[in-house]
Amino acid sequence: MSAFTAATTITAEPAQVYDFVADLAAWPAVVDHFVADYRLARANPVGRGAAARFQVRSPVGKPYVELDVYSAERPRELLLRIRYGRVGRNRAACELRFVSESAGVTRVELLLETYPATRFDRLRDALCSLWLRRRVAAALERLRMVFEEPPAEPLRRATVAGLEPEKGPRFGAHAGADPALGTRWAGERLRARGARAASATVPRSQRVDG
Repeated sequence: MSAFTAATTITAEPAQVYDFVADLAAWPAVVDHFVADYRLARANPVGRGAAARFQVRSPVGKPYVELDVYSAERPRELLLRIRYGRVGRNRAACELRFVSESAGVTRVELLLETYPATRFDRLRDALCSLWLRRRVAAALERLRMVFEEPPAEPLRRATVAGLEPEKGPRFGAHAGADPALGTRWAGERLRARGARAASATVPRSQRVDG
């Protein structure tokens, strides 16, 4: 497992930033500098259950990625689960938090954890780690500009592509659904760690054990 974080501060209310990010159809406007063939996987692009598919143009390969919104808590948090690589064998989890720093100012915090399936996948992820960090940081900067320096032209939006049966093996499994793990997946670790961190900040005398 590997992980990295990134963050930016945007002059906008948390709900405004959340609503933009929670709409997967809006993502091409901020990620098309390293993503190609972006399309929606489901008709509804907003909130829990929304899904998208795209190709990452990395220097060590061009893997296809499928993600869906596993948890959506407006306007505080989005949790995404991801499959990528050959037959979607690699998994990842992405947590996005929207924190109000002051009136009209939001801090967006991103945490990405990857779980490559094989030694080769781990090597490939390590080789493109720095590249991906820079592209994600650039995407957050472009997100900031959407609100603080909006373009004159309408932003790009994705649509639902037509069915492509020949690509079924690649995208056939639901994002994050690993039969070998049953209902467990990478994102649950993010959730559990967040719960432990929150518990640690509460004085022992005030804790309520379930």
